[in-house]
Amino acid sequence: MIDTGPEIRYRNPPTIPTPAGYSQVVEATGGRTVYVSGQVALDAENRLVGEGDFAAQARQCFENVRRALADAGLGFGHVVKLGLYVTDVAHLATLRAVRDEFVDTARPPASTLVQVAALFRPECLVEVEAIAVGLVSPTNPNPASAPSGEGARS
Repeated sequence: MIDTGPEIRYRNPPTIPTPAGYSQVVEATGGRTVYVSGQVALDAENRLVGEGDFAAQARQCFENVRRALADAGLGFGHVVKLGLYVTDVAHLATLRAVRDEFVDTARPPASTLVQVAALFRPECLVEVEAIAVGLVSPTNPNPASAPSGEGARS
């Protein structure tokens, strides 16, 4: 039997509000599910990137998610759900612009945005978590060396 990967359907039912930049419903069948923990703007040496700069921090968060996905042999094209946590929702336009550098804007994942009083380090302004669905068996035998390019949706 050939593994054709997951089937992913994106829907925005006409009975609920039409979203801007995300899908109201994402249905995934088959495949394997990968959960990426919340990522803040820390580099591989645990140093903060972009202190006081929301856009730089958001970009580092998404880059960390990209790297975590690559380690599992996946890319942003496999993401079906994002969780976004910000300390100030006034940065929403910036967050959306950065997010759109990474996700497939034609088939955006489901998404939740929450404003929080603080993150685990006071200088962190944003945190991003992801759920992705990919092939049952990763095609890359050494996920840690996965290429940095975006993963195509299956």
